Amino acid sequence: MSEVIEQRASAAPAKKRLGALLLDRGAITEDQLRIGLLELKNSNKPLGAILIELGFVTDSIVRDALSENTGQRSVDLSNAVLDATSTRIVPQDIARRYTILPLSYDKAENHLTLAMADTFNIVALDQVRALNGGDLRITPVLGSETQIIRIIEQYYGFELSIDGILQEIETGELDFDSLQAGNDEYSHPMVRLINALLADAVQRESSDIHFEPEEAFLRIRYRIDGVLRQVRSLHKSYWPAMVVRLKVISNMNIAESRAPQDGRISISLVGRQIDFRVAAQPTTHGENFVLRVLDRQKGIVKMEKLGLSDDNLNLLRLMLARPEGIILVTGPTGSGKTTTLYSVLNNINTEGVNIMTMEDPVEYPMAMIRQSSVNESVKMGFGEGIRSMMRQDPDVILVGEIRDHITAEMAFRAAMTGHQVFSTLHTNSAIGAIPRLLDIGILPDVIAGNLIGVVAQRLVRKLCPHCKQATIAGDLEKKLLGIEERTEEVRIFNPVGCDACEHQGYKGRNSVIEILKINGEMDDLIARRAGMREMLITAKAYGFQPLANDACRRVLDGTTSLEEISRVVDLTDRLGG
Repeated sequence: MSEVIEQRASAAPAKKRLGALLLDRGAITEDQLRIGLLELKNSNKPLGAILIELGFVTDSIVRDALSENTGQRSVDLSNAVLDATSTRIVPQDIARRYTILPLSYDKAENHLTLAMADTFNIVALDQVRALNGGDLRITPVLGSETQIIRIIEQYYGFELSIDGILQEIETGELDFDSLQAGNDEYSHPMVRLINALLADAVQRESSDIHFEPEEAFLRIRYRIDGVLRQVRSLHKSYWPAMVVRLKVISNMNIAESRAPQDGRISISLVGRQIDFRVAAQPTTHGENFVLRVLDRQKGIVKMEKLGLSDDNLNLLRLMLARPEGIILVTGPTGSGKTTTLYSVLNNINTEGVNIMTMEDPVEYPMAMIRQSSVNESVKMGFGEGIRSMMRQDPDVILVGEIRDHITAEMAFRAAMTGHQVFSTLHTNSAIGAIPRLLDIGILPDVIAGNLIGVVAQRLVRKLCPHCKQATIAGDLEKKLLGIEERTEEVRIFNPVGCDACEHQGYKGRNSVIEILKINGEMDDLIARRAGMREMLITAKAYGFQPLANDACRRVLDGTTSLEEISRVVDLTDRLGG
């Protein structure tokens, strides 16, 4: 492994020599270092590579030690997958000469993430810039030399684009035996096809990948910004081999095709670790596969970055200040509930707090938080999981979802015994959570006093900043937006479509949120089973802002369009007399 070693100490701002650093971390003994230094005298290899060859340390130990010492971010390349665009930017001879690996390229930003065995090799950086016009922005990350060399050997020389791989498959025959074997499997075009599709979906910021077999062809769709978009149609003959590959990498039973299966894939794409939750479902024309993209970088964001209004952010902080009770997040599937909950947990995650979660399954691993997955095969459901967690001395408990009476009862019991509890519930609005809890058998006296508040949310697509078009709001638009009393011209924006947004008119998503904080008067209404209308009037009297209000705020500030919020939020009651 080519690292910043003793001979290059003057070129890199290393604080310690590599040998001393590994000694301090307890990775090697003094005897092992002495052996390594003796070998160093008779070798032109760096000390890190020698220690790895001797079997004293692993690639990852040396890489992490150097990363900590130099302040450079390191990356594990053991499961890295490259794409065709990146490898075109850094030719094979340059990659081999300088031991560098292009991980991802953002065309819009003209930005390349580059894994390097020596991140202070200015010559290598200048050479890559010179080959690409000189204005290329490069972010170097520290990688293991042995891993970089292995991946260069594995990837370069093979076709990586989806069209090129399909052409290769059409001109050759598929060998199922080599597809399941682990030796040199990357030479098989079907392996590269699956990798290329996964990389393409992640680069296009998809949340889900659908492989849908029809009678005569295979449809491939990505869910981008909440909307399914067909990206490919392949001949049905491709699908059996693709199924085998998907099952192999997600640890499913390749012999089982009549029963649903679940799996998980973890690979390094676009320069970072990406997980996929995989579900296979038998259908009329074959097994249907849906992959949920679990991108840790996007799944855990700061609470301030959730896009809440100042009033809602302050209200949420006020609710979090309560030491015990339950906070619910509601909304349909794919409305960002998990992201909101993880952001809240990340906000309160400190050394002095024991946070435990029971999820189905764990989506994003988080440091210091004890996370458990529901496992029905060993009778570990949400109810049993909460009961078990109560004996682990928790301060905060996250229950992935309240689905039934047992889970709800255990969650409220935890809240009543001095814990702060977070969970999700499937309802259409914040106030709708209360009749839903009553419906699944929670007594109104238990809800009152223990429910801190409810957050209801949706995700709306953001207008593309490059092509959105301004227009003057008419009388109908003003009425829908709740600003009919304003006499001056009000500008709102509509989608158009351009290359930057793939001619969709939208790029990215934002949350629209309503927060219902339960106060004493609301507790009284809950205890006497008041109707939703009465609760809504009382909540509004205390400043409750419905979901539609937050959505309209997004239209008026130019973030999204009236058409888009109408797709996810009911505005029809604003038209009624």
